[in-house]
Amino acid sequence: MTVLNDAVRAIIDGVNPAVLATLNPDGSPQTSVVWIGRDGDDVLISTAAGRRKDKNLRRDPRASLSVYDKNDPQQYVEIRGTATVTEDTGRRLAVALAETYEGPGAGQEYLDLPPEVVRVVVRLTPRRVLGTAAG
Repeated sequence: MTVLNDAVRAIIDGVNPAVLATLNPDGSPQTSVVWIGRDGDDVLISTAAGRRKDKNLRRDPRASLSVYDKNDPQQYVEIRGTATVTEDTGRRLAVALAETYEGPGAGQEYLDLPPEVVRVVVRLTPRRVLGTAAG
């Protein structure tokens, strides 16, 4: 595991655009724009169970996440690591990220989803950190 420095933590915590890259079964890359949060040095991402990124990470946990500072796009970070996928109990992460990125009350749409729509938490544990913010 790699420890994130203060500049990297600031970019992750700064409600900035992020792109998650995973590997398709044929080895080709798959990317998704995602909302992110942080738990210590792990990066958290919410998605629906069964989406391509979920399937890819369950099969091959290697991933890369690129995040840039929306106020200074020349400041960015790439986090390469391994991911684990678990159920988002109570859709807590989905709600928290929606409200962080879109404001209070925005998470209600996730609470209103039918029970058969399962949300999951992708926990990306850094193995390597690159970019201008990485130092």
